[in-house]
Amino acid sequence: MEHEESHRFPRKKRRTRLCLIMGLCAVLSLVVIFAIYLGVVHSHVLSSYSPSSENLKKTIIDKCEAFIQNNKSSSANNCQKIWSAFEQAFVGRDPCNVPMEAYDPLMHTVIQDPVCNRMLFWSKTKKIVHDFTEKRDCFLTLEDTLVGFIMNGLTWCGKEKSNETFTTGCPGWTDCVNNTVRSFWNRASAAFADAACGDVTAMLNGSIATPFSPTSIFATIEVKRFKAAKIKSLSVVLVTKENKGTTCDDPSLQDLQKEIDPKLKYNCKAVPESKIQDCISHPDTACGACW
Repeated sequence: MEHEESHRFPRKKRRTRLCLIMGLCAVLSLVVIFAIYLGVVHSHVLSSYSPSSENLKKTIIDKCEAFIQNNKSSSANNCQKIWSAFEQAFVGRDPCNVPMEAYDPLMHTVIQDPVCNRMLFWSKTKKIVHDFTEKRDCFLTLEDTLVGFIMNGLTWCGKEKSNETFTTGCPGWTDCVNNTVRSFWNRASAAFADAACGDVTAMLNGSIATPFSPTSIFATIEVKRFKAAKIKSLSVVLVTKENKGTTCDDPSLQDLQKEIDPKLKYNCKAVPESKIQDCISHPDTACGACW
């Protein structure tokens, strides 16, 4: 019995020691795995908020050069100078405190010839407008100009006491009034309206309650800058669903008429969206027959 017990006891000890070692190994393994996980997450978070000025710079200069290559009339522009003028507007600034005037140097740097009788403004009709201008060269929107083409679809901002440019963690369109991106589009829209000349067209959404929304860029910035000395007429194309939506007698469109200079000739036409879509599908149709 003694002999048996004497062998049993050391065996228990060894088992206990082994269990402790295995338990410790398991704990250490979990610690290592957790540490690796934290490292990966931390790395991902850092990369998500890392400065990306070089990537943005390359994107902007590449888009700029591609536009110039396809539009020889813009060949006088210098893409490096455009980037420098763009960057100085917001780098080192609170991303919610960038007024539209901060982009004045950029607008003065970009050389854009006026395109009389072809300028197309829009509000709440972005997709159909750009589907149309992509297939046709009879009209030109802001996004079809050099500066609009370059910045379309991009997000950017700076931060106080930083020389970096960021493309994540930036305020959204409605987060603050003077945010980096919103101020840019306000300023670019003002420049586009300032250049308007001849017969001007605006494509508005006839499927919503207020086609001429008083809070839209078209109402707050563009219409206010239409100059009768340069513009002959404003034609509104009211895009409607089949036999539905508002008409040209809508009160908001009456407000639009009151807003523009009485010297400007004003006309409005409600056009079914299907008719415009048909014109998009048949590029050989004359533009004048699209509405």
